[in-house]
Amino acid sequence: MPTISMFYGIIIYLYFFDDERHKLPHIHARYQGQQASFSILDGVLLGGEIPAAKAKLVQAWIEIHREELMADWELAVNGEPPFPIDPLR
Repeated sequence: MPTISMFYGIIIYLYFFDDERHKLPHIHARYQGQQASFSILDGVLLGGEIPAAKAKLVQAWIEIHREELMADWELAVNGEPPFPIDPLR
């Protein structure tokens, strides 16, 4: 489960070979013991929960880095390590 970014106490990561459960490109976010997954395509919350304010930060970050996230998704589902992505500033 490679960490690809961290900002404002949120850890963003991708699982290797993680295209079975949701069947679409997504990332996982962890914040203070809570976890959620978000669609890379549109930022929609797919499962889990984190505080609403933190979810909005994740969604803004997805919007900014969508192309990089899609490239990392392709690497991860093929078992290759994804590249780090700049945090939200």
